[in-house]
Amino acid sequence: AAEHAAIYVYGVLGGQASRSTAPALAAALGEAYAAHRARRDQLVAEPTSSEAEPVASAPAYELPARLRTRHQVETAALDLERGCATTYAALVANSRTVWRRWAIGALTEAAVRELAFGGTAETLPGIDA
Repeated sequence: AAEHAAIYVYGVLGGQASRSTAPALAAALGEAYAAHRARRDQLVAEPTSSEAEPVASAPAYELPARLRTRHQVETAALDLERGCATTYAALVANSRTVWRRWAIGALTEAAVRELAFGGTAETLPGIDA
């Protein structure tokens, strides 16, 4: 569910970033979109040991209120990655074997992506300390 939401919101954020006036931001948004899409596709394709069905995407997701400036778009992307990091951290804490390794990789990538949107390195990303 978190990956569906991330893809939706990054699609909107990408439409707010100019490749000519903010090429680094536009590239970072595009890379984040592609990474989340790949993760979503992997989650949907992988069978689970519990035979659980992946959740379907919602018709729409809540968007940040203001996306008029570059700073607002960066802040929205940072908040999105922090939310994903929190989801991945919970998955790390509540899974075993292959899925824990997958979640650790996803958490690490989200923490690194936060840096592209103005975030700072954290000792334990995704965990409220």
